Amino acid sequence: MGDSLRAKLLVAALGLAAGLAMQPARANPPVSAFGNLPLASDPSLSPDGKYFAVIQMVGGMPAALIYPVGSATPSIIKSDKWLVVALHWVKPDRLLLTLKVNVTAHGDYQLRTWVRYATVKPDGSGFQIMMSNDPAFRFNIRTGGVIDTDLDDPDHVFMPLGITDFGGETLRDSVMKVNVATGDAQPAMIALPQTYKWVMDGHGNVVARVDRLDNPLRDSIRVFDGRDWESDGTIVATADRGASVAGLTEDGKALARFAYDTNGMKIMARRDLATQHEETLFSNPDYSVSAAISDDWTSRIVGATFVADRTEYVYFDPNREALQKGLEKAFPDRSVIIASYDRSMDKVIVIVEAPKHPPVFYYLDRTTHQATQIASTYPDLKPDDLGQMKPYPYSARDGLKIPAYITLPPGRDPKKLPAVVLPHGGPDARDEIEFNWWAQFLANRGYVVLQPNYRGSSGYGDKFTSEGLHQWGLKMQDDITDGVKKMIADGIADPKRICIVGASYGGYAALAGATFTPDLYACAASMAGISDLRQLLRRERKQYGPQSGVVSFWQSRIGDFSDDAEQLVATSPAFHAGRVKCPILLLHGADDTTVWIEQSRIMEDALQKAGKPVQFVTLQGDDHYFTLPETRIRMLTELEAFLKKNIGN
Repeated sequence: MGDSLRAKLLVAALGLAAGLAMQPARANPPVSAFGNLPLASDPSLSPDGKYFAVIQMVGGMPAALIYPVGSATPSIIKSDKWLVVALHWVKPDRLLLTLKVNVTAHGDYQLRTWVRYATVKPDGSGFQIMMSNDPAFRFNIRTGGVIDTDLDDPDHVFMPLGITDFGGETLRDSVMKVNVATGDAQPAMIALPQTYKWVMDGHGNVVARVDRLDNPLRDSIRVFDGRDWESDGTIVATADRGASVAGLTEDGKALARFAYDTNGMKIMARRDLATQHEETLFSNPDYSVSAAISDDWTSRIVGATFVADRTEYVYFDPNREALQKGLEKAFPDRSVIIASYDRSMDKVIVIVEAPKHPPVFYYLDRTTHQATQIASTYPDLKPDDLGQMKPYPYSARDGLKIPAYITLPPGRDPKKLPAVVLPHGGPDARDEIEFNWWAQFLANRGYVVLQPNYRGSSGYGDKFTSEGLHQWGLKMQDDITDGVKKMIADGIADPKRICIVGASYGGYAALAGATFTPDLYACAASMAGISDLRQLLRRERKQYGPQSGVVSFWQSRIGDFSDDAEQLVATSPAFHAGRVKCPILLLHGADDTTVWIEQSRIMEDALQKAGKPVQFVTLQGDDHYFTLPETRIRMLTELEAFLKKNIGN
């Protein structure tokens, strides 16, 4: 490929209407230019390459649009209630939609996120919910996606029916053979109560399953020979680690699973089905493997990703790897993602992005070596509107190296700027160099933005994770504080104009910063943040059960509900609201089922009782993830006014 790769604007070659073409950017983009959802997302090519599907906003709701290649007229599939959150072709004439809604069901006692799957024909007809004929369907709050599309069967796919009671525990996870046209399902393989993972071969055959056993906690990998199950050994499991089987390798002879090397880095291992012998399939000495790359049509594992400063994509097959490297050469200094392709891999959808270049979709015809731009996700933004993002590593007070990134406001000299500290959520997550609509909005408004990957962030190995265990509000918070102090010492940030802002765990960190280091910040804003760690665990114990894996995970991160009760109180901002010296902004989705809105209400009540300035904004009709554009725009609008009032711009 290389120099022969050409990019040009496409008006309608893939049927994307003029609304997807690049629009003239404004000198001072409005909030909506950042806050609107991407103009297009989740691009997907049909297996025969005849259709292109994408998620776009229609009437204020995310909808599925299906274009015949070469046509400008799409079929539109939308709902006024259910959100379309993902797309994937499962047959040449059937697109699978992932739908979600937050509702309180009849007989239930609380709001929950329900997930459903449906298929539709390319012309928009034949909409059908999957597995609705099964008696257990009404209890099926959440389920997995497609296990196997079965290349040899034009009418069926295989899906797990994970029956979940209203307590939140999955009771079983059987394999169902589902007719893509009627949605009718019939059991293909019945699970044991402890079964939680199935592996199939792309042709409708079960290869293996994983069972989780108790006393001691361990995972058993069992291989199916067509008639009987054979134990393939057990693996010790913990709150967040187990067999971690990703799928079948491309040659069909082994399982690909996540394991750990002697230095605690997550690797991808190859476990031979015949001999149980295990060897390294892929590893990186400095970074943990973050995800497996699976083939769109067989679900076999064809590669892996890890995150250095950017996400890196590695393919095991030389032809796929050559394609990835050729794309990276054609788009230097940008992240390149192979997002979708047809069965022959002659037609490919590629996503290209960088901090100053929001994601752009290209249609690559490998038979002609021609790439055509088909969509810009943020058409009202141009590079001059966006800030430079670069690594900003530093040492914490105990010597631990903290990876971090800083985004500088465009056109501003980086000296004594108003600053926003933006710790990520999770905390088992991390920031990287990429286009970030939130950080770029802040930079555009004149703020220097610090994004620290504090201890406990993912991707840096077991040791870095373990350094963050039971350190909420303690060493994890110190890492953020030390990054702020470095910005001040380097002369980048004005020490009197610093605000800490975050969502989810980042919201907790914002409240902890205002509470435990009250002289450091001029303001703090928490979006769906946690304020009372005891109440968080109490809610999880009630919903999932005190012995559940969910509670075990959270107690491994925060502390035990009983044994660490004093520390949980000591590190909960709501119990120390009297220490706050700066204004606080709280925003929370009314339909949040990840961090319940009660967490922000608890903090608001504590601040009001302590006589501290607090503003609480309820985001009606949305959940934890800023799913709707009006939510994101409202959040940015409130935040911009709050920052301008307290630290200027």
